[in-house]
Amino acid sequence: MLTLHHLGISQSERVIWLLEELELPYALKHYTRDPVTRLSPPELKAVHPSGTAPLLTTEEGVTIAESGAIVQFILARYGDGRLAPAVQDADFAHYLYWFHFANGNLVPHLGRVMFFGLAGVAANHSAMGFAHERVTRALAMLNDRLAETPWLAGAEFSAADVMNVFGVTTMLHFSPWDLSPYPHILAWLERVAQRPAYQRAKRKGDLV
Repeated sequence: MLTLHHLGISQSERVIWLLEELELPYALKHYTRDPVTRLSPPELKAVHPSGTAPLLTTEEGVTIAESGAIVQFILARYGDGRLAPAVQDADFAHYLYWFHFANGNLVPHLGRVMFFGLAGVAANHSAMGFAHERVTRALAMLNDRLAETPWLAGAEFSAADVMNVFGVTTMLHFSPWDLSPYPHILAWLERVAQRPAYQRAKRKGDLV
């Protein structure tokens, strides 16, 4: 059985949600953040050198880090064509782009705003202005895409949606951002909230 090493308020929520969408059996091992640093506990370092969540231990005992890699592994081995368009499908290019948009664009820019804030960078500093502009651009791109189609890859829900929801929900716990100028993102999140698998994932993983 797969074992997911889960840390609350982290990208491991993507993996719980994916496993629930695919209705796969898995063991969920919860970890608690350090009460002072709010970082991962040292116990995770014993599971994988990265020391961060999520971590997935396979049935063969191999442990994989990085949420995107874990999602791709699960889809490749257990997806049976679900939650990803076929490579010959017209939507495959959209799927691939938006899948990687999450950790290649949106989340890093939000993270930069978060770290600048923690470092005491002034709101009117040019670096903070640049970071804010990049977040605004990323959110506008996401909103524009969702104005065209109900899900990021196209007409069907996919793992591209699983990857991106974190950036406009849980990530905002660290980098608060007003989403009211982005009505199509908000409507998308309402559709996500109606999915039974997402509701189960929220209960099991304490998703924000």
